Amino acid sequence: MPKYVIEREIPGAGQLSQEQLKAISQASCGVLSNMGPQIQWVHSYVTGDKIYCVYIAPNEEMVREHARQGGFPANAVNKVANVIDPTTAE
Repeated sequence: MPKYVIEREIPGAGQLSQEQLKAISQASCGVLSNMGPQIQWVHSYVTGDKIYCVYIAPNEEMVREHARQGGFPANAVNKVANVIDPTTAE
């Protein structure tokens, strides 16, 4: 199944409290539960003004639908073409 990286522009994301992050996570998981097992949230990286989320989904449209239902921005949705790491150099 394809993997996607979603860029969400959220001003002040890096300053969100653990309670705020928990609430966002709960909202996301609620939407995912309603959408079914085809779409999965892997993890997210919180930076200064953005959150980068990794999802597994059958298509970009499903990723965007999750964002729409949850009220989350999805400023960019990019399908992962490949994954590399230090072992790729071996």
